[in-house]
Parts: sequence; structure tokens; C-alpha cells
Amino acid sequence: VQLQASGGGLVQAGDSLRLSCAASGRTFSSYSMGWFRQAPGKAREFVGVVSGSGDDTKYADSVKARFTISRDNAKSTVYLQMSSLKPEDTGVYYCAMSLFSGLEHTELMITTSGYDYWGQGTQVTVSS
Repeated sequence: VQLQASGGGLVQAGDSLRLSCAASGRTFSSYSMGWFRQAPGKAREFVGVVSGSGDDTKYADSVKARFTISRDNAKSTVYLQMSSLKPEDTGVYYCAMSLFSGLEHTELMITTSGYDYWGQGTQVTVSS
């Protein structure tokens, strides 16, 4: 399985940015896809996850109402639309493929343990 994240960059506070993650090597629609981020010196933290069908999503409280995860199963691609960006959103953003199709194991899927494949990460920097 390969996950290729892209779309990061340097933006100003209040701007929007869309990240993409293209997957290959597995039946994409059978697995939930998550986004995590990691700021310098900090642990990798959960951002959000979308179910295999795309019908269900869950977000971290810190990004709820600002970030939206979606997926195009025909293109084997998951997206993270980020708006009203804040300096504290700065970090390397990683996409990851879950062990599960749905979001029934939420307690696990909000941690890195719920995922078995990871992309290489894309840097997002938000200036104030």
C-alpha cells in the first residue's frame, strides 16, 4: 500500500488549504481514512477520519467546523479541506489507512494504533 499526501504549503492565518492523499495497493473504499498532524516537538495528533463509504466522519474538537474530510473512492483519494487556518494548525499532516471500514472503533481510530499504513506527510505552515 502506498499513500501519497500533497497540497501543503505556507499560508496566512484565516486562509484555506486543501490537502490530498492518493492511495494505491488496496481496495480503497473498504477502509476508513484518517488525517493526523504533528507539530515540532509534539506527538502526532488525530485530526479527523472518514469511513470507507464516505458517509461518516469524526473530527478532533480543535478542528471541528473548520476542517472537512471527504473522499472520492473512484479516484482512491481522500481530501482534507482546511479553512480559517490558525498558527496552531502548523505541522506535518499525515494521511493514514485504517484497519477498519466504518467508524465503530472510534476509541482506537483517534489514535495512531488504529491505522496500519501511513503517507509521508506534507508540511502546513500558518503564519500569523
